[in-house]
Amino acid sequence: MGLIKNCLIVGGGIGGMCAAIELAKRGVEVELVEINPDWNAAGAGITLGGATLRALRQVGVVDEVLAHGGYWSEIDICAADGTVLRTNPLEHAIGAEDLPAASGILRPALADILRRATERAGAKARVGVTFNTLAQDEAGVNVCLTDGSSGRYDLVIGADGVNSKVREVVFPDAPAPRFTGQGSWRAIVPRTRRNSTILMGETAKAGLNPVSDTQGYLFLLDKRAGMEFLELQTWPHLLAGLLEEFGGAVKEFREKLQDGGDLSSCSIVYRPLAGLMVPGPWHKGRVVLLGDTVHATTPHLAMGAGIAVEGAVVLAEELFRCHSLEGALISYAGRRYDRARLVVSSSLRLGEIEQHGGSRDEHYEVMAHAMHELTLPI
Repeated sequence: MGLIKNCLIVGGGIGGMCAAIELAKRGVEVELVEINPDWNAAGAGITLGGATLRALRQVGVVDEVLAHGGYWSEIDICAADGTVLRTNPLEHAIGAEDLPAASGILRPALADILRRATERAGAKARVGVTFNTLAQDEAGVNVCLTDGSSGRYDLVIGADGVNSKVREVVFPDAPAPRFTGQGSWRAIVPRTRRNSTILMGETAKAGLNPVSDTQGYLFLLDKRAGMEFLELQTWPHLLAGLLEEFGGAVKEFREKLQDGGDLSSCSIVYRPLAGLMVPGPWHKGRVVLLGDTVHATTPHLAMGAGIAVEGAVVLAEELFRCHSLEGALISYAGRRYDRARLVVSSSLRLGEIEQHGGSRDEHYEVMAHAMHELTLPI
């Protein structure tokens, strides 16, 4: 028997859905509320390393993810003009040697797979809904929701993202997300290369990752002074300008954008990057935080989704392994903290090197060390 009979999950992103699946499979009555009425995932492509695929296998969706995505086993590191400087083979995650070393998928496709799995597991989801108030005592949490309903839960899981309302209410002294000095651009493009490809510019980085047999996503990380708002209609022109210093595999996509290319045809997405690492504990009483609410990272190691999925798996394991709720929530954070900090700190360092034209050798060493550590079991 586990320590909880029911729970409320606030946030229907990747981490929240995986937590719902893992707990519902173990017999917990799970309610999930997602503020987005469409419960959709905006975005282009997402990269899933071997460690993430290992965790998704435990969740039970890895076969479907691989069927809808693309995968690779090497990364081509290139100069800005496209000249290949080195080709790095990727390590397989330990215990998942039969899975690809890395995979990519369209973010909406991944969200759809997890939504269906959430429903199959028996979790009850409500969209366009979040919470108004949380009030807890030793035995449970009373929650009033924005649709006028209310409930009492053994546990509340805050999985509502980097700008978490749960964190704001329950942990008012927690650090705020910090802008990292970079923006992230992504666009859906035809797949033109077998490997993942990274092109290193002076203060920007571009590349291509597969998301299926025929599609890939173009990414670019650029140096930015602040989190200024960029008008949607300017995105194709701005992205084309940022790609000027790059040749090779990305040149043809720049040329298509230079005349103000069709935004809808390539699904361009831009967002400023922020990082966050909340010190432990990650719970207060019967409310616990998960995913970006406590460890938001930049995409440099392609593990933001991965550490959220792993966190969901570990949280469910500890709730059914430990003898007290307090012990389970302490153990959950204890198993996750160093691994999450590795991802956040290494990603921030990679971004700093890119922004300031730093050592390419250090960039390679930081990335290689982190990616090796992430192959280890969770």
